[in-house]
Amino acid sequence: MGTPYPMGEHSHTHDDALGTRRHALRESLRHAAASFKRDGPEFALAGSYALWVYGGPEPVHDVDFVVAESDVDAAAATLGGAGFQLLPCPEDWLFKAYRETAAEVVVDVLFRINRVSVTAAALRHAEVRDVLAIPMPVLPPTCVITHKLRAFDEHNCDFGALLPGVRAVRESVDWAQVRAATADSPFATAFLCLCDGLGIAAPVMRT
Repeated sequence: MGTPYPMGEHSHTHDDALGTRRHALRESLRHAAASFKRDGPEFALAGSYALWVYGGPEPVHDVDFVVAESDVDAAAATLGGAGFQLLPCPEDWLFKAYRETAAEVVVDVLFRINRVSVTAAALRHAEVRDVLAIPMPVLPPTCVITHKLRAFDEHNCDFGALLPGVRAVRESVDWAQVRAATADSPFATAFLCLCDGLGIAAPVMRT
């Protein structure tokens, strides 16, 4: 019985598809960021791509930006004017957009995170970094990891997906701040306990 691919061909096909997708993600990231820089509003790169900037693994799903909730209409207008198509979105905390040339890649623009409105003050925590040859504001790892831990619940609790990124950026994280900001979440507490056991997080100082 034959195999669908000659030996090694399936792996090459998968790698080629992954490379194509990453190229599309990067181009969408660059195009959106350049548009925001040119036409506003204030923004920051967020999510897994923000962790990537600090040394985490490169994502393969989507690109996340954050804008202040008061600037949602301006952000949508900017992306629409830059050739992005806006997608109908049932969620009331983000909108989605894609480029005609890369319809398989979605850019998520978040204006609420864990039911809390993004504000101009929150965006000031971002640090300007060179990303794909474009200087842009990027949320620091402490903020991103806090957001991701606070998003964990009974239906979304994939520790394994987050661990590689957290391990990669662990030296850039203010662990005391993460613990304080997530102390009321049993899911975050469990994840941080796992990080403690694996030697990823800074140990808790006990008196």
